[in-house]
Amino acid sequence: MQQFVIVTGMSGAGKTMTLKVLEDFGFITMDNMPPELLPQMFKLISERPEASKSRGVVATVDVRNVSKNFVKVIDDISTAWGGIVKVIFLTASDEELLRRYERTRRVHPLNKGRSTGAGIRTERELLAPVLDRADIVIDTSMMDLHQHRERLLKEFQMGNEAGVSILISSFGYKYGVPQDSSFVMDVRCLPNPYYVDELKNLTGEDKPVQEFLLKFPETKKFMELSKNFLDFAIPEFLNNVRGQLHIAVGCTGGRHRSVAVAEWLYENYSKIYNGVCVIHRDKGHGHQ
Repeated sequence: MQQFVIVTGMSGAGKTMTLKVLEDFGFITMDNMPPELLPQMFKLISERPEASKSRGVVATVDVRNVSKNFVKVIDDISTAWGGIVKVIFLTASDEELLRRYERTRRVHPLNKGRSTGAGIRTERELLAPVLDRADIVIDTSMMDLHQHRERLLKEFQMGNEAGVSILISSFGYKYGVPQDSSFVMDVRCLPNPYYVDELKNLTGEDKPVQEFLLKFPETKKFMELSKNFLDFAIPEFLNNVRGQLHIAVGCTGGRHRSVAVAEWLYENYSKIYNGVCVIHRDKGHGHQ
């Protein structure tokens, strides 16, 4: 079944990169479309012969084209079309967006006689209703190109047409908490394998690190209490909240404890729910 994907979000957060990646995945792409034209353009493109061989159609919409009826247009498409319609909202921290604008020397689209920071704040306000409507929110603050591709790959190529419903990720607090997380679990209270010489250069995916952590009763208690909470919260979230559930697990550097706990959660909940994936954002940094 074809998918119709609308990519929007903060300027500088990676819409163009997302469009290129999805094009590589086999989508027909349209850049910077006025929302009012989306239903007609999608209908025209989906009826072309080559559309049947594609994964679907993806269109980007930036803040300059977001109108008051943008959310209504999306809902109308969802109602009128029998396929899968997804809204991906890309975001990043204000600090990271400012760094990107300074690095590229680009001008913010809302920077009319104002500072770049003021433009970013105004854009967040204008896009707030769209963020609330989004099916997938991706924080690209700490992502490189490889991680960006991996995140999209798991969303669109995991063999589940409905996509990822539960994302479990690990991260390092020294690199920042993912802004798109629904629940954040802090595992810095657990014993740290980083200070064990033979474990320092391993990650939480390695059995010696997992076995080390499980030797401690506090680890087992933490996992028991976490599962009790998530066993209650996950079905409530999926039944009552629109969009994807993102469980972010953090330790100091995102290499050992958070990775191990995220792997354990993935192992447990992937047996219960469809569309569960795990990503380790900071595993490669080589710190605590």
